[in-house]
Formats: sequence, C-alpha cells, structure tokens
Amino acid sequence: MFNLRFFTLCMLSGLLSLLPLTTYANTATWQALQEGGLVILMRHSLAPGIGDPPGFVLEACETQRNLSSEGRAHAVAAGQAVRERGVAIDAVYSSQWCRALETAELMALGSVVPAPWLNSFFRGRGDQVAITQAARERMAGWQGPGNMLLVTHQVNITALTGGGVSSGEMVVVRPQEDSFTVVGRLSVPSR
Repeated sequence: MFNLRFFTLCMLSGLLSLLPLTTYANTATWQALQEGGLVILMRHSLAPGIGDPPGFVLEACETQRNLSSEGRAHAVAAGQAVRERGVAIDAVYSSQWCRALETAELMALGSVVPAPWLNSFFRGRGDQVAITQAARERMAGWQGPGNMLLVTHQVNITALTGGGVSSGEMVVVRPQEDSFTVVGRLSVPSR
C-alpha cells in the first residue's frame, strides 16, 4: 500500500540532505565575528599558479604571481560581505607579497599594514619557524574589541592551523593565552 505521507517525508529528508552542511556553520561563524575579539586568517584571493616565477623580487609585483580578475572580484566581494554583516575590523595586516596586499586593499576594511611575519616561506623563501612563531604571538595577543584580519598564504595558514585552505578562504580563530582555537571557516563567493 502506497503511503503518500511517508513518501513525502522521505523525499523531503533526501532533499534536505543535499543542502550544504556549512550553512549553519557559516551563520555561527559570522555571529561570532559580530561579537568581536577574533582573528581572521585569510589566504589571498585567486592568483593562478603555484609559488612565484624565477626572478621573484618582493618589491616588484611584475615578477610575482598576482591576482586574476576573478581574484580581484572575490576580494571586493569578501570585503563587502564583512561590511554587510556588521563585522568590525580594527586592524588589517598583510603579507608583503603583492597578491596578499592587493587582496587586503581591495577588501577596503581599513588601512593595510604590510607585515613580514605573514610573508610566505614556500620553497624556502623565509624561515618557517620564525614566521609562524611571530604570527602566533600576534594572534595570541589580540584582544579586540573588533577583529583582526591577517591576509597571508596557504603555507602560513597550514602551519598555524594544521589544515589546508583554498584561495580567498578565511579561518576564524579565537585567541587564547598562548594559542588559539578555530571558530570556523568562511568562503565568500565572488559576485
């Protein structure tokens, strides 16, 4: 015997299971950011390729891997998402690499301070231990009242959190006495 109510409930359950599980997590993470006192570790927006080309010079953007038009659009959208949700950003630091600086500047969330302690150490470009320790110290010392945005690189975020991160993805952490805990992750789509 066909039970329409049972069939409808099964179909509804199946459809609900297709929804992304991150919806609630994103909402909770945005709410935590609205309360302030957190640190946002953000990988620079999309800059196609891996590492930097031969002849890399920190002070010369034309020698580096830079943001694509999609990466620039994403940075603008990410900044807009932060503003639309009323998230206070009290400090913005960025790696000195052009793709990170441009991401931070396009987000337009405040004055961007170039920070060597966020520079990439991919392929031996810097001292991983020293850079990671300096970033940990800055993060642990953050007290708000708003949030601190750190725009950096995948290798830096992986060294700090133990997990990978996509271009433009943000890992939100709560500073603790000498460490931090991960609150959540945010991915803002380009508009």
